[in-house]
Amino acid sequence: MEGVESSAWWILAVAVAGIVAVMSNRLSERTHIPAPAFFLVAAAVASDVVPALRQFSITTVQNVVTVALVLLLFHGGMELGWRRLRPEAGPVAWIGIAGTFLTAALVALAAHLLGFDWRAALLVGTALAPTDPAVVFSVLGGKEITGRTGVLLQGESGANDPVGIALMAGLLGAATGSVGATAGRVALVFAEQMLIGAAVGVGAGLALKWFIRKVPLPSEGLYPLRMLAGAFAVYGAATVAHGSGFLAVFLAGIVLGDARAPYKREIERFHTALGSLAEIVAFTMLGLTITLGSFAAEGAWGDGLILAVVLAFLARPLVVALLTVPLRLRLGERIFLAFAGLKGAVPILLGSFVLSAHLSHSQRVYDVVFVVVAFSVIAQGSLVPTVARWCRISMRSSEVEPWALGVRLRDRPEGAQRVTVQPGSPADGTAIADLDLGEHVWISFAVRDGHLLAADGSTRLRSDDELLLLTDPDASDRWSRLFANRP
Repeated sequence: MEGVESSAWWILAVAVAGIVAVMSNRLSERTHIPAPAFFLVAAAVASDVVPALRQFSITTVQNVVTVALVLLLFHGGMELGWRRLRPEAGPVAWIGIAGTFLTAALVALAAHLLGFDWRAALLVGTALAPTDPAVVFSVLGGKEITGRTGVLLQGESGANDPVGIALMAGLLGAATGSVGATAGRVALVFAEQMLIGAAVGVGAGLALKWFIRKVPLPSEGLYPLRMLAGAFAVYGAATVAHGSGFLAVFLAGIVLGDARAPYKREIERFHTALGSLAEIVAFTMLGLTITLGSFAAEGAWGDGLILAVVLAFLARPLVVALLTVPLRLRLGERIFLAFAGLKGAVPILLGSFVLSAHLSHSQRVYDVVFVVVAFSVIAQGSLVPTVARWCRISMRSSEVEPWALGVRLRDRPEGAQRVTVQPGSPADGTAIADLDLGEHVWISFAVRDGHLLAADGSTRLRSDDELLLLTDPDASDRWSRLFANRP
């Protein structure tokens, strides 16, 4: 009975912690401090006050955070989708890959000037290169970034997480030797991980897309679970093949993002909830690995704050300025893209890989990475809404909408299409009767600001209006350009 009672206390503690974690989002809205910051700092303080909480091995923490990251990347890919990503695929890949290397190099130079040897400095730079848009979106007060800026920010993060992880794997796996031999080994591991991960991700995503369309299941509740199992299968297949499982999962999510599949809305809601849970678990587990008492001895506070300032106000802006030269972005969009490159769970996970490798200065590397991430999510993150306002970043409301209107059909609705009027598109500000939709397209109904809209020929559409269109499946889809951004 004592064992049962002890288990009950643990279950109660976890339940209370979960409720507090969920409610912290309300606190985040009021303080403009990202919710992950509360999990990270609270867990670090709790582990110092109650050392028994630090009983998890670093390997266990890495495994748990890896599972959480798979969920976050898959959900991020599905949320992005190929239709949104396609116009910006080139810039996203360019910023995600080249930006990771440039950021890592600049931060490594700064770390070396602070006394790290070159190997440790490169590890610090690599760990701090990836960004996390989830932290940005958590402080925007129920609003979602629209247009190119949102796609670039979200796509860059999905791309640079796998790139950073693959680069870290190459650095840790490289044998000590000449600079040329080490660089060659890192390049080989990186190319292998990226190419195999991309091939598995796209191929498995297409296969999973066909499978969920063609193979029915006996219960509605099984469809989200099948998609979840598919995501982990993609990660496992790519990793076993010595590729980047994280890149594979992200690309598979993109392939499936626009797929017309049975119970798609239920699947999306399920993965949204899992993504929120994964973020809470990841930051909490990583916070438990921190020993705040060791920071002073390692000099982590000073070094971390210096690197955080260099990263936020020098390295990141310089990288964005260089890499976005070919893009037609407003100055405000460039400034926001530079400022909103916040750090999240991935840098601390990469730092934990250094810690478990037992290299020289590994504890100092890990502590410095933690300080930089804490500064990024607390100090820098709290300023994101203000900077977004100053830069006039286009946003739309993503308020909770608890009521849904839907119709269940036995067969796939071939002619039904859901579209969102993009800012600056030909439909933005145009009456329905003046749109050249053709004779095979009908606007069935519209939703504006969470309310049904009585749409007729005189109704003037606005950006972010959601429309349900009935179309002839065999007719041309040239109508879609009316709702997309002008090139």
